[in-house]
Amino acid sequence: MALVQLIMPKMGESIMEATILSWLKKPGDKIEQDESVLEVATDKVDTEVPSTHAGTLKEILVEKGAVVPIGKPIAIIATEAEVETAEVVTTPVAPAKSIEKATSVISANGNGTHATTSFKSATRFYSPLVRNIAKEEKIALAELEAIPGSGSEGRLTKKDLMSYLQNRKLGQSIALTQSAPLVPASVSSGDEILQMDRMRKMIADRMVDSKRISPHVTSFVEADVTNVVFWRNKVKNEFQKREGDSLTFTPVFIEAIIQAIKDFPLINIQVDGDKIIKKKDINIGMAVALPSGNLIVPVIKNADQYNITGLAKAVNDLAKRARENKLKPDELSGGTYTITNVGSFGNVMGTPIIMQPQVGILAVGAIQKKPAVVETPYGDAIAIRHKVFLSHSYDHRVVDGSLGGSFVRRVADYLEKFDITRSI
Repeated sequence: MALVQLIMPKMGESIMEATILSWLKKPGDKIEQDESVLEVATDKVDTEVPSTHAGTLKEILVEKGAVVPIGKPIAIIATEAEVETAEVVTTPVAPAKSIEKATSVISANGNGTHATTSFKSATRFYSPLVRNIAKEEKIALAELEAIPGSGSEGRLTKKDLMSYLQNRKLGQSIALTQSAPLVPASVSSGDEILQMDRMRKMIADRMVDSKRISPHVTSFVEADVTNVVFWRNKVKNEFQKREGDSLTFTPVFIEAIIQAIKDFPLINIQVDGDKIIKKKDINIGMAVALPSGNLIVPVIKNADQYNITGLAKAVNDLAKRARENKLKPDELSGGTYTITNVGSFGNVMGTPIIMQPQVGILAVGAIQKKPAVVETPYGDAIAIRHKVFLSHSYDHRVVDGSLGGSFVRRVADYLEKFDITRSI
């Protein structure tokens, strides 16, 4: 019968390539349809690639460690029939001359001409032509990332790059300060040197890029969440019994953020050069600490369409699968605003770094009992209240103090006015 190519599948919004971490099968192994064949890594997540057909793995086209563009063939699968005289069948998304083209893309050391180490921290896709021009002109990645793109999804075209090069003055390139620290680290006898893992390198690059791209400003508000605490204590056992899941404070905070975004939609935006993209959907990212100590941010898509029960289940599901490394690539992309809980580490407040290309992120501190002045029908009184600091970091290019401060104040207002009689 025919030979079928296994291609590198599309794995989420804006993901244009993936690195092969390991092959789970070897040539000659039998494969069932939808059975995992290899493990790959993108700049979002590690995941397994299933087989599109049942049969035998005849040939591996790309070795471990190679960086492969989406849509390129990575293996040949033979059906159960004899394959010596079989012809190669290309899938609809694979090129016609797939085997020769694949081997020409992948170099002897396992890296494609499409992907070099200097582009691993890129936040958008660059064509091989653009990469070659950038390499020849000695344009640093940080400088390249700052050039507005006119292509699809903000991609940088050859025309964009050539126009930029014509207008660039000698000596005005942006320095990659993170690659050359001002003071080198010192190593003394007895010091232990730990190599960053792949995810930690990625996080480091993303955080430095975000601080370089966005001028960060942080506004702080202390909110009285006594009603929220009392309500959760009242309904959490019922929720556990009915849903088989725990009820944390996170879905309540997310709900308040969603309500505030509806009041201030210019928080739910992205920046594209000199254009502002006002996002229709409200997709809330939630930072999750992994057992390894690294951080990952799964996204609740269309979070405004959930009720509090739906948010609670989504939060628990994403957090659990994040810690088990079972998230899908699409669940780590498309966020429009992010929440992070620094209170889980006993911190009362923080200055979180924005997840690009978003323009805001809210850190929730530890909830603490404090004496506070409360107004009563008989005058002011001192009472024990549950208080929490909300820290809102925002991109000062497009979010001024008035908007950034008003937004976090509105989140606090919704928390303080929480209806303690609501059902769940």
